[in-house]
Amino acid sequence: MSYSAVNFTIHEASTNPTNTEIDILGSCLFGFSSLFGLPTHFYVIWLILTGTQSGVASEFFNLNLSVCGIFVSVNALLILVSKWFPFQSLTALTQFFFGLTVTGHPLFQCLMCAERYLAVVHPVTFLKYKPLRYRVICCTAVWITTLGSCLCCMLGLLLMFTVYTFMWFLSIQFIVYLSIQLFCCVAVLRALKQSGPGERGREREEENHMKRRAFHLIVITTVNTVITYAPFTITGLISAVSEQRFHIFWVLSNICFLLAYLVPPILYLQRNRKLPCLSFCNM
Repeated sequence: MSYSAVNFTIHEASTNPTNTEIDILGSCLFGFSSLFGLPTHFYVIWLILTGTQSGVASEFFNLNLSVCGIFVSVNALLILVSKWFPFQSLTALTQFFFGLTVTGHPLFQCLMCAERYLAVVHPVTFLKYKPLRYRVICCTAVWITTLGSCLCCMLGLLLMFTVYTFMWFLSIQFIVYLSIQLFCCVAVLRALKQSGPGERGREREEENHMKRRAFHLIVITTVNTVITYAPFTITGLISAVSEQRFHIFWVLSNICFLLAYLVPPILYLQRNRKLPCLSFCNM
């Protein structure tokens, strides 16, 4: 994710055989994240812009999430390249994209979780703020916040902030994101488990089927949220407090994050029946 947070133990890894093997695994993951993430996010953006299913208005948060996901994939590729060509300008660029990774992408996921929370728990409020203009306002605020985070990360490199400063920066943000998303997900799960109004026959079966699909989606989202943010949060707090560099835990946290961040576009494709594997199975 971040040049300072991921690569600050490169010299240690070169002298430790175990760390070297782990670092090779992390490099392979960065390459996989870029090769798989870029076409997947571009495909999601293309589907949304061409009006697949519900169109741009209802998928506006997903659209922005995929745009941010492209930058995450590009950042993973740049970090991989910077390990072999450690130019100062390339390092500064990875730090700039670091803000998109740790602020933009999680904030758009928070918006999506909040939208589901309003739709299920407070449907009247959701209908009130459903028009596209409110989504544009929210996304604009997120992009402005993200740009500020990007500049802070890049200036932090220029001002020679310590790696432990970035650990605090990372951990505090992820605690906030994890709390918001877990609150929304748990509230939606509780609401979906409650029985709806009494209906009969086919309508009741269709409602139960839709609720089961929504329940499974939120469960996957909740587990994915924990896998995405919990390892980095715990590792960052322990490292910042103890001021020790746990290389293996940072690499494992990166593995969890980069794999989990690929889940949202896959869920979107699965929901819209656009996964190639599903098309092959239906032939």
